[in-house]
Amino acid sequence: MLAANSREHVDCVSRVVRNADRLPQAPVPSLIFDSWRRSMEQHHLDPGSLQGPRILSEPLLKECRERAELFMRIASEEVGQLHHRVRHADYCVMLTDAQGQTLDHRVDSRIRNDCRKAGLYLGTCWSEAEEGTCGVATVLTSKAAVTVHKRDHFRAAFIDLTCSAAPIFDPQGNLLGVMDASALQSPDDRRSQHLVRQMVAQSAQAIENAFFMHSARQHWVLQAHSTPGYVDSQPDLLLAWDQDGRLLALNSKARQALRRRFGQVPAHIGEVFDLDALRAVTDQRTQQLNWLGEPGALHVRVNPPQRPRPRTAPSTQLDPRVEEHLRLAVRVKDRNLPVLVQGETGAGKEVFARQLHERSARRQGPFVAVNCAAIPENLIESELFGYVAGAFTGASSKGMPGLLVQADGGTLFLDEIGDMPLALQTRLLRVMAEGEVAPLGAAKTRTVDIQVICASHRDLAALVSEGRFREDLYFRLGCARVSLPPLRDRTDKLALIHRLLAQESHGGAVSLGISQAALEVLLSYGWPGNVRQLRHVLAYACAVCDGDTLQLADLPVEVRGEQVAAPAEQSASPERQVVLDALIRHRWKPSPTAQALGISRATLYRRVNQLGIDMPGKASLTQ
Repeated sequence: MLAANSREHVDCVSRVVRNADRLPQAPVPSLIFDSWRRSMEQHHLDPGSLQGPRILSEPLLKECRERAELFMRIASEEVGQLHHRVRHADYCVMLTDAQGQTLDHRVDSRIRNDCRKAGLYLGTCWSEAEEGTCGVATVLTSKAAVTVHKRDHFRAAFIDLTCSAAPIFDPQGNLLGVMDASALQSPDDRRSQHLVRQMVAQSAQAIENAFFMHSARQHWVLQAHSTPGYVDSQPDLLLAWDQDGRLLALNSKARQALRRRFGQVPAHIGEVFDLDALRAVTDQRTQQLNWLGEPGALHVRVNPPQRPRPRTAPSTQLDPRVEEHLRLAVRVKDRNLPVLVQGETGAGKEVFARQLHERSARRQGPFVAVNCAAIPENLIESELFGYVAGAFTGASSKGMPGLLVQADGGTLFLDEIGDMPLALQTRLLRVMAEGEVAPLGAAKTRTVDIQVICASHRDLAALVSEGRFREDLYFRLGCARVSLPPLRDRTDKLALIHRLLAQESHGGAVSLGISQAALEVLLSYGWPGNVRQLRHVLAYACAVCDGDTLQLADLPVEVRGEQVAAPAEQSASPERQVVLDALIRHRWKPSPTAQALGISRATLYRRVNQLGIDMPGKASLTQ
């Protein structure tokens, strides 16, 4: 039975929505009222529901976070700073993606449990179709900063919360995500949230600008503000253009300003500023610049394109087997044939698929990846094929195109294809054969032009014999089959360690070094989790490293625990690393090691002695 305050809220919402035409004025802002009406009439939600928000499963949350890895990395510092500013007032801070799924959150430990019970937690989903009127959902629909305060919420489960949220856009004007600050208790007056809403909006703008600067760093970029002291720290306007002057990207404030002044977003920077005046602006100091044909001066700085800096890392040549697989797979893929990639968990199947896409004739098209094992079976059909408005209860009022349509003109990567339900295997086979997609609830099909790469760590032939995988789909996929070697058997392990280390340390701009002792442990470890485990180990080591060189003590215990003792002082030459890596790969057997290095056994013996490598049993040198 509902508590008295919940019953009162339900009566209020129902009365307002049903009698809207007869009420002189709704008791809530129009934005809230419109959401109430959609929540009841379109989404058919119950305002008396006390159920908390849906929480993503751990695999699906991991998939979402991996997909938004760059966005999260850029936003992380600002999320932490906003929480630091509001934590003493018992606010929790959340960052969601464009679907309202919580990717990151910050909360004090003393209120963590209470926030979790209220749904303010990692992985919670805040779409209007599922939760009705709430802070994140209202931003998703309005694309504007809002405060949804206490009884503004549609569902009784959330009427004690106050939520201030703001949108974050990418440089093309698409919604990237939402920044939200929520509290379990607050004054009844909505005006008490004005300052918090301002802080949330400022943080959202800071993230948007940081994402812009990262994305547009290889183009000309103009930063502008009406006050000179804010041009660098808090620019209002950001515009990016290419060498031909074509406008490629704008932040949301610049997009609004251009539409306000020119009626639309111009296509060329020369339609916004006088080109001669723009060329006179350098990135050495802030200068004034007038709008073209419009009154009003801006304080601006123009940054030239940043050229990618070459990295001084060892050779990144791939394992010859992987390189050959890539070469053959590109030829197959460019004949519009599917490719099946098999290998142990963590062996780098998605990385291989991305490299294959980038080398193929479709490199300019989209690359859409979906993990069939990470999406619940009851959702995978709508995720892949999409749906039309009203196709099922809880469906978006605008429908959803689906991943197959999003991959049109490019590549669809289906990871863990062995976990796809049989019924969907039949539909996928039809798409591959006919090139047509029928969204859920649609009367017509849509033509799509996609190429498919599938991957699995499972024995698909065994699944076929067990009746769990369609035989005709297996034969269609099995013509071009690639088997990736596990990390322990790869010949490019040394180069891979350096490449991943450069990526994990300081975002890849400046690479940390690595000590000889730590390197030899990494080379000799068995890597049951393959490349994925190596990446996580290096990420951990970079996080705990205090200096500019990773030491043996920075590696996780389970990795260095396999090494009986740390190697003694030895030469750190690249030649020693190459020889040692080859010996480890070939289990310390001289003949295959020498052959792999392209030298004779006698030369190998001499180099082993010169480089001070201790063989596990000198007798092995004579085998």
